Amino acid sequence: MNIQECDILNAIISKPYENQRILSQTSGHSLGIVNRSVKSLIDTGYLNTDMTPTDKAIQEVSVKSPKTAIILAAGFGMRMVPINTETPKGLLEIHGEPLIERLIKQLHEVGVSDIYVIVGFMKEQYEYLIDLYGVRLIVNTEYATKNNLHSIKLAAKYLGNSYIIPCDIWCAENPFNQHELYSWYMVSDHLSSDSSVRVNRKMELVTVTGSGEGNTMLGITYLVKKDAAYVNERIHQLASDQRYDGAFWEESLYAKNKMIIPAKLVPADVAVEINTYEQLRELDSNSNQLKSDAIETASKALNTTPEAITRITVLKKGMTNRSFLFNCNGRKYIMRIPGEGTDKLINRKQEANVYQKINNKHICDNIIYINPENGYKITEFIENTRVCDPLNMIDVKKCMTKLRSFHEMNLQVNHDFNLFDQIEFYESLWNGKNSIYRDYHQTKAHVMSLKPYIDLQPKKKTLTHIDAVPDNFLFSTGSDQQETIRLIDWEYAGMQDPHVDIAMFCIYSFYNRAQIDQTIQFYFKNDCPDSTRIKIYCYVAVCGLLWSNWCEYKRNLGVDFGKYSLQQYRYAKDYYRIVQKELGKES
Repeated sequence: MNIQECDILNAIISKPYENQRILSQTSGHSLGIVNRSVKSLIDTGYLNTDMTPTDKAIQEVSVKSPKTAIILAAGFGMRMVPINTETPKGLLEIHGEPLIERLIKQLHEVGVSDIYVIVGFMKEQYEYLIDLYGVRLIVNTEYATKNNLHSIKLAAKYLGNSYIIPCDIWCAENPFNQHELYSWYMVSDHLSSDSSVRVNRKMELVTVTGSGEGNTMLGITYLVKKDAAYVNERIHQLASDQRYDGAFWEESLYAKNKMIIPAKLVPADVAVEINTYEQLRELDSNSNQLKSDAIETASKALNTTPEAITRITVLKKGMTNRSFLFNCNGRKYIMRIPGEGTDKLINRKQEANVYQKINNKHICDNIIYINPENGYKITEFIENTRVCDPLNMIDVKKCMTKLRSFHEMNLQVNHDFNLFDQIEFYESLWNGKNSIYRDYHQTKAHVMSLKPYIDLQPKKKTLTHIDAVPDNFLFSTGSDQQETIRLIDWEYAGMQDPHVDIAMFCIYSFYNRAQIDQTIQFYFKNDCPDSTRIKIYCYVAVCGLLWSNWCEYKRNLGVDFGKYSLQQYRYAKDYYRIVQKELGKES
């Protein structure tokens, strides 16, 4: 049977035959296709002449009918800012009904009750589904660092006559059927430049080439047992390759620039993937989740209504926070939402004091609002900006000049950032767990032994940024073509030796020793004493361990920073040795 014949047979099995015209309407195929397909189904023994299914047809349906469903609900749902800080995307409500509950009910309507939900982010909020609907939860512990290919791998053994469903889909009509005769992948008739596939005349899903548009991918999929076995094998192959850590599970469906299964094409209003706050607002303007604390805060700070907050888009997820860009009354703003565990890492009252100190000094971006209790912050968006390129030494020299001019302002606040105390503090947040590094205690002892040398060196404490990394230097060009550099994100700022900022810039940039030496010379205008240079090497080691400990705390929260954390630990070990060698030369 071809696809058209399968659709027509399925329509006859689902509802007794009345006439060809009604069959055309229910199957979605033209009257001509219906006529040809009915004749073929009779000829091949799937239909009797009285238009009733044969035993052969019933057996075919029985073999291929849905048995299981896998719902993907592990991810952050980053594009749903600011809602994703409060509610996982599967529990967004449309007309008072959570998305995932609607999907489960629709599966139950067609007799599918063997349902697996892959969870990760805010996994505890899905636990109630076990008792309410009898689903089984599978926990993806790698949801923060790997994409949903790795979620599917955890449930791959359950694939076989199965639906695969993203949890953020709202379907006006039930997209599932009691009977399925072939595999398919659901796409919308809405065209989008974000899609990587398009439907051709044969109902195949082929990859989009160039800058063309494709059919909006909805992600709901059905796999018959034969195709599920192939996909299972492909998923395990891809998941074993680190290059696919960020891949979607659909990668397993491609072969020679097209999917191995055909399209199921639906109208744009039948199924909607809810990716953003505004999509939710368009679908249900009274949804409970629209009452976001962040949106309410933004509207009050800007003296407007929540409806005036539009064009909300997620910005790149930072190492500490989530931020989103939005429009309001013709202007653009950025709002920061503190990330996981930052209530322990950051003193927001101290941060607010820092911003008050640097206000109107043309050092940072323009702060519209900051809450010293929860860390919410709103800043004006600066057009035509870029961050410092740490491999461009012209950029680096400009950043060091900016950094030195800020330090020379000798600003004072009433709190310190003590490097050695912070190392101990971050370690205390591990809650008694041992370090993941086997030689941690030796490395820590080595780093702590650098303190006497640092203490002996002359220094003048001033307000220090602490997180003066390349990404926090914003270059912008105004209408007068004058270049301005702003230093942003002052969460960790406090009183400290300002030379710490040089070390921080270098270790975030993954600099080698030659690059570190050059950066030091930029700051000191080629006049850095050897004792100060060695002191900065000490800071490289100390700050390396500091951020390594910070990464270990975040790792315990399920947030892994990969190469960054490993490199910071290496700085702690390598620059301890470099300092010892340098001091040995001096003696």
